[in-house]
Amino acid sequence: MKKQSLFAVPTLAIGVLALAARPAAAADTWSFQAQLAPANNSTAAGTAMVDVTGDQARITVNVTGAPALMQGMPYAHAQHIHIGGQGVCAPPTADANADGAVDSMEGQPFTGAIAVSLTSAGDVSPASGAAADRYPTGGSYSYQRTVTLDAATLNALQAGNAVINIHGADPAALSAPAQNAVNPMNPALPLATDIPIACGEFVAAQMQVPEGPADTGVETAGGAGANALAGISVLGILAAGAAALGLRRRAVSRR
Repeated sequence: MKKQSLFAVPTLAIGVLALAARPAAAADTWSFQAQLAPANNSTAAGTAMVDVTGDQARITVNVTGAPALMQGMPYAHAQHIHIGGQGVCAPPTADANADGAVDSMEGQPFTGAIAVSLTSAGDVSPASGAAADRYPTGGSYSYQRTVTLDAATLNALQAGNAVINIHGADPAALSAPAQNAVNPMNPALPLATDIPIACGEFVAAQMQVPEGPADTGVETAGGAGANALAGISVLGILAAGAAALGLRRRAVSRR
């Protein structure tokens, strides 16, 4: 009984210290990136990032070298995340009808079907795949939007099976058969609006080394002050435990 009372306070202090040092739970997070390379003999290129927290994905796309105008108007460039294929950009050999360009249907066995339509507003489902009035326009643009990501798309990103396509070729650069064809998702538009001009395969982003001291997970909404107070409280508990241990030892030695 004496031994139990002798160590009770220090043991409690150590337990409190362990709890104070335990980092707070955080939502699951992932980051994925893709380098956009020219497709179908275009000059378009860029980067894409998907930062996921829980089921919320912040998607960032930067594009340069795309056709700026379509029939004298700002050219809207459809952009999609594709899943369910081979997880790779379609090669030139995918041109099944030999019209000189690989359209989205020819490329689908490689890239997979549309999972997310990266529109500037409104619906982001495959149903908005050819919503020309809701995509970024111009020869260079930066896009950012946060969307709800379904489990299938997240699983594909994690498995390295997701691809991003930027669409909208220069009609003048296409062959005569391609110029006379229509967009398979929206026959009111020419095929040029469907043809990918840049493509990238998503991979897990490299971890960034944080600057400054390591995050212990102790800091709260109070910031550094709260962190310091937490440290003082723990030290106080340990000091009290040590003092109690000393008193117990002296009491035992007098007996």
